[in-house]
Order: sequence, then C-alpha cells, then structure tokens
Amino acid sequence: MIQTTKEKFIQQFGKEPLIIVSPGRINLIGEHTDYNDGFVLPAAIDKKIVYAIALNGTRQCNVHAVFTGETVSFDLDRVHPTPGWINYLMGVVFQLQERGLSVTGFDCVIAGDIPVGAGMSSSAAVEGGLVAGLDHLFQYGLGRMDMALIGQKAEHTFPGVKCGIMDQFANLHGKKDQVMRLDCRDLSFEYFPFDFPAYKIVLCNSMVHHSLASSEYNVRRQQCEEGVKAIQTLHPDVRSLRDASFAMLDEVKSQLSPQVYDRCAYVIAEIQRVQDATELLKKGDLQQFGQLMYATHEGLSKLYEVSCPELDFLVSLAQEREEVAGARVMGGGFGGCTINLVKEEKVADYITFIQSRYEAEYGKVPEVYVTTIQDGVSVWQH
Repeated sequence: MIQTTKEKFIQQFGKEPLIIVSPGRINLIGEHTDYNDGFVLPAAIDKKIVYAIALNGTRQCNVHAVFTGETVSFDLDRVHPTPGWINYLMGVVFQLQERGLSVTGFDCVIAGDIPVGAGMSSSAAVEGGLVAGLDHLFQYGLGRMDMALIGQKAEHTFPGVKCGIMDQFANLHGKKDQVMRLDCRDLSFEYFPFDFPAYKIVLCNSMVHHSLASSEYNVRRQQCEEGVKAIQTLHPDVRSLRDASFAMLDEVKSQLSPQVYDRCAYVIAEIQRVQDATELLKKGDLQQFGQLMYATHEGLSKLYEVSCPELDFLVSLAQEREEVAGARVMGGGFGGCTINLVKEEKVADYITFIQSRYEAEYGKVPEVYVTTIQDGVSVWQH
C-alpha cells in the first residue's frame, strides 16, 4: 500500500513525496473514561492510513483519496467545515492556522486499510498523519502530545465530535508490543508490555454502523456531567467522575435519574478496572485481564447502554470458547467491532465459528481482522 500510494502520487503530481504511515488504534480496556478524566489503555495497530505529500508553492491544497477515487481541492484562505472525508484534513489545517503556524499549499494522496466505522479510529489516523507530515514539511517542531491535541481539536471543531484525547494520543505515541496507560486528566502516560506471543488480537466487525454513535456519545458526556454536578453539591472538590467513589454516587442517588446513576456507576467502575488491568499485565496474567474485559462489556451493555444485540451476541460467542481470554465491544459503541484475545493456534477455527454462527443469526458474515500492536505515526523521508 505504501508503494502504490507513492506511485499514485508521482503519477498524479509528478514529484517525489514524503510518506507518512499513521496507524489505527485499539483500546484494550477503559472505554468512555477519557472524557471523565480517567485512564485508558490503548495501543497502535498494523491497520493504517498512508499519506504521500509534497508542497506545491501555492495557496491551494489538492488531495486525492484512493478509497473514494476523488480529488478535492481547497483554498488555504477559506478553510471551513465541509461535508465528507476532506473535513478531517481541513480541520487539522485550520487548527495549525489558529496556532499562528504558517501553512502553504500541498498536494497529497491518502490511502488506508482501516475499516471505517469499526472503532479503530480511522479519523484520528487521518488527523495524526497529516499533522505529523505538515510538522515535518514546515519544521514546526511540534511535540507528539501537541500533535494529538491539534487532531483532537480538529475533530471537535470540524466534524463536531467531542472526542476525548485517547485516539489521537494512541495514534502518535504507539510502541510495538506495548500498551499505554494514559491519564486523561494530566496526560501523563506509562508503557506496559503486551507481549503474549501465544495470543492474537482479533477484531470481529458486527457490520452494524450506527449513525447514532456521535450524537449518543455527546448525550453520554452530558449525563456524566449531570452526575458530577449532583456529587459536587456535597463534595465541591470533585472535578469529574475520576474523583468520585460509589459511596459519593449513592449519596446523591435520589437526585439522579436511574439512567444517569447507571452511567456514572459504569464509569467509576471502569476507571478502577484500567488500574487493575495494568497490574495484571505486569504479572503476565492474561486470563484475569480477559475477565476484566468481559466485565467492561457487561457494563457497556447494561449500564452505559452503548452496545447492540449484534455486539452482545458476538461477546456471548466468545464466552463459549476456551481459546478466548476475553472480549468486549470496542470504541464508542452502537456497532463496530468486538475485541477478542484469542490463542494463535485457534484463530482460524475461531473465525470460522464466529462467522458461521453470526451469519446464521443475522444473515451477514462479519469481517474479522487479526491485528498486532505496532509503532505510532512514522514519517518516511525517501
């Protein structure tokens, strides 16, 4: 893919490009904790977005997307939200301009093999790849965390999804065979080994892509904030659910709707699960780690209500199988993938089992992706 993207660029624009490889991400545990100042445990994976990019000496940006076959151009003096995939790139350019950084015209070709809507953060890979490429071309000297924050702000302002920092962070900071525990309050992070050669990370795509995800995501944020406001009436030092305990939540139970109570209960439990999970990784205990993943799924399904029957069915299939250490819905929810930790020698059997049972139930064959943990965004100077 890297070679074909480069060739496509040379054919279209007639010059040598800079190449950027920008990975998708998984999150092993810690879902919907990021915007509650909690912890997450993501990693970068071998599914990626590839950019070939070069400057063109004008005020115009020309972008060819291999996945749609279309070329879109925009003027650097008129950057505003625009429907479609180009919005993510324009959002990044706008944020660089907002920081007072000079951006001049560029040509690029963008390709990728991250399935859209599968919860692997193709949007963060698009943002991170572009910001890293422009940083290299214009020599801004941005740090990786700055780049992540630019990508996050781009997503807030242009597509209008109020995402936490996890996706952009994981895309830019990934390390091969390591997961990262990110503290979403102060952005400190620590690497933990995820070196289980006998197991593979297998993503099973429910093939359900709910347009609900972004609007419901914003609703979940509001519900968490509502819980925090109630707790603050008794505990003014509580800044977010990160600071809250079950005891504090129970003190204000009568002031909250059952739904808001459940949302907050899930988040408080999940923040603790991430802490427990990293202790288990230090001990090399993948079986207990997997049990925490199942507990997360139960919470996401019953308390946070971001699952769907198809995802619950996929997790119930995983629970039937001895070769699976753990499984859960991954990402924002309402569709997308389950993440499964599967013994390598049984991966082929597992895929056959999942696909046949799912097709019998829902009349469609789920796509399955076997992934490995890789490095974050890399810039290749040819």
